[in-house]
Amino acid sequence: SHEALLLQYEQAMTRQDSLTGDWYDTSAHFLWIGDRTRFDGSAHVEFLRGIGNPIGLKCGPSLEPDVLLRLLDTLNPGRVPGRMTLITRYGHDKIEAGLPKLVRAVKREGHPVIWSCDPMHGNVIKAANGYKTRPFERILAEVRGFFAVHRAEGTFAGGIHAEMTGQNVTECTGGAVDVTEQSLADRYHTHCDPRLNAGQSLELAFLLAEMLNDELRQRRAEAA
Repeated sequence: SHEALLLQYEQAMTRQDSLTGDWYDTSAHFLWIGDRTRFDGSAHVEFLRGIGNPIGLKCGPSLEPDVLLRLLDTLNPGRVPGRMTLITRYGHDKIEAGLPKLVRAVKREGHPVIWSCDPMHGNVIKAANGYKTRPFERILAEVRGFFAVHRAEGTFAGGIHAEMTGQNVTECTGGAVDVTEQSLADRYHTHCDPRLNAGQSLELAFLLAEMLNDELRQRRAEAA
């Protein structure tokens, strides 16, 4: 999967299915529209509405419910289950205030979507020594806020998007390994976005598993 940002590339990789006549972008299975290209009249929206791939849509603080509903009507007019994934990217301090109105609107209109959380891109800061980083505590807080919103609204948290590596890098601060701002320079290998290292990734996975188990127990108790 990747963001369908360079339309010339995506167009060159698009093929028509000889059996169905439908069009598919063969550059990836799953493509998404980014936070900066999901506006009304966007060429990216126009392109992706014409392909049969499953599609993601980044949802951030600037997205209003009425705009989101229009985008869903455009991208998935047949309301095909599995077609649309809504990827939230708010930041740890904005998700619980901003996400509920989108969840309620989508639920009210009956659009079949998968809700996924991107806790990485809304939590970028610049350290005092100039390095771009993402504090682990903020990443975890956004994930927890994401689950809390869906629990409160009676909807399901369907996925999480994290940028990680198995290497022992020092790009995101915090976590049990306790990467500090002073140690960022030790093994800062990324040329773009700071990634969780192996230890931080495992820690996030175990904490996520605990949250899922807690939610399952709560839902079973409510159903009993």
